[in-house]
Amino acid sequence: MAGDLRTAINGLRRRAGFFTVWHVIAALLAVVYTVWLAARTTRDHFGLGTSAYDFGLYDQGVWLLSQGKAPFVTLMGRNLFGDHTSFILLPLAPLYWFIHSTGLLFVVQAMALGIGALPIWKVARQLLQSPPMACVAVVAYLAHPALTYTGRENFHPDAVLAPLIGWAIYGALGQRWMQYTAAVILVLLVREDTALFVMALGLWVALRRDRRIGLITLLGSLWFAIIMLFAMMRGIVGVPYRNEWRLPFGGFGGLVRTTFTRPDKLIRHLIAGERPLYVLQLLAPVAFIALLRPEIALLGTLPLLSNLVSTFWYQHQIEYHYAVQFVPIIVIGAMYAISRVAEHARVWLVSLVLVGSLGCAWVWTPLPFMRTQMATRSPSHPSVAAAHEAMNEIPNDAVVAAFHTLTAHMARREQVYVFPTPFRRVLYGPNVFAKGDRLAFADTVQYVILPRELTGEVEVDWQRERIFYAVIFGNDWWTVYKRL
Repeated sequence: MAGDLRTAINGLRRRAGFFTVWHVIAALLAVVYTVWLAARTTRDHFGLGTSAYDFGLYDQGVWLLSQGKAPFVTLMGRNLFGDHTSFILLPLAPLYWFIHSTGLLFVVQAMALGIGALPIWKVARQLLQSPPMACVAVVAYLAHPALTYTGRENFHPDAVLAPLIGWAIYGALGQRWMQYTAAVILVLLVREDTALFVMALGLWVALRRDRRIGLITLLGSLWFAIIMLFAMMRGIVGVPYRNEWRLPFGGFGGLVRTTFTRPDKLIRHLIAGERPLYVLQLLAPVAFIALLRPEIALLGTLPLLSNLVSTFWYQHQIEYHYAVQFVPIIVIGAMYAISRVAEHARVWLVSLVLVGSLGCAWVWTPLPFMRTQMATRSPSHPSVAAAHEAMNEIPNDAVVAAFHTLTAHMARREQVYVFPTPFRRVLYGPNVFAKGDRLAFADTVQYVILPRELTGEVEVDWQRERIFYAVIFGNDWWTVYKRL
């Protein structure tokens, strides 16, 4: 009896000792970051700092799902899952039954990015057997510029790649195949092109861990991508890939021909413009340590090439969500590389990661007290209260066309458009370049809400339609019109 009691007490002591001060520091860093990001982004949102692209369209799509309706997003003129196969959004729909704040998605996004510190911690501790070094990995993750920029750039489902990719690599490294499988499936559900990472991960698993599981992952992710592109997306929007215009040399066929016949031309394209800076900003926060033993870092090769090949400059800018998937890969890659060197060198390499992380955060990451800052919006600005006064004049079930910052607060309805759509097509429909025509359903718009002062093409658009509407409300900032 006494022996059993001593065993129990010793077990409790060991479990209590497991949670060191470094565990507390890592947890506090993640919590503080999450709370700050949630507060910052919701404040900007309620200060009219967000837009239809890329917040309102997700808010409308998920709200429609929560109402049991097809998620045809009128803010962009296509089905939510015809834009990207982001089925990872489905679990959010029930939250809309209980939480009515339009800031919900920003809180979810901040939590996803913050939770990503957990697999980073677990991988680093597993590889290095050192809580202080694992804490440095958490700092490198949270301070990486791509993470915070993604959190501040409206809302994107891509944010959940930060924890999910970290979790998938953690499962692969430790051969925790149930966790690995769950993480891989969830990664694939974020969007159709995440198969690029999963295929690389499957190849690594086949070579380094388990051939059967790796080949299943590789072939399964390829099959999944084909289904998503050629069955799901083509079935919804008519083409398997809407963004072929982003491919250089005349599209997919031209890119393939150039790759084999003029590789020098492709190489010049890959290093043109700000692309080298983009790669520098991805790797410098870990002091390039991930390249010492690049096995894990190379898991990001296909997505990185996809971004560098693209002519759409957003895809090779650290400020946009396309970069967030590389953060866990690079940080874990650095910890993996350090774990492969002699123990006496690890402290120095981890110190380099810490210095690189903090230095790059100071230069590039829009965190408090850093050199780089982003514009902020205040909910207390007079235009915000005036906007809510104007929006309150419009019934919840009305068809409305509104200024883009207001659509982020009016998206939870079946029909809402970003003015001048539908009076003039702009960024609407499967082909985002189709523009200029007045859409057939323009006369169904019951209300229009616009800034008091209009300029440029928007003013011309409205002057053409103005005769069909009467002013029902106005203040110093906004005017509400109702169809006669």
